Amino acid sequence: MRDDARAPAGIYTDQMVVFAGILLLVNAFYNVVVWPRFWTRIAKDPRARDEQGRATTFLTVHAVLIGIALLIAIASAIAGVWVLVA
Repeated sequence: MRDDARAPAGIYTDQMVVFAGILLLVNAFYNVVVWPRFWTRIAKDPRARDEQGRATTFLTVHAVLIGIALLIAIASAIAGVWVLVA
């Protein structure tokens, strides 16, 4: 294929940047909506506390995982806005 017959590379790059920014924002939104609701279920689970009411490993592990997911959501939101504004 001749070079002049192809579309300019900038068109595809711009579309991919916008797509990536939107995808990052969708990811952030999904994580912010889903994980807090999951946390309420974990906190109410009988395995979350022992007989003395102390947090179990089950609760601690889930708290760490949910915390990491929400940090990733924050990073995704920041990156998504940054990509779309730049």
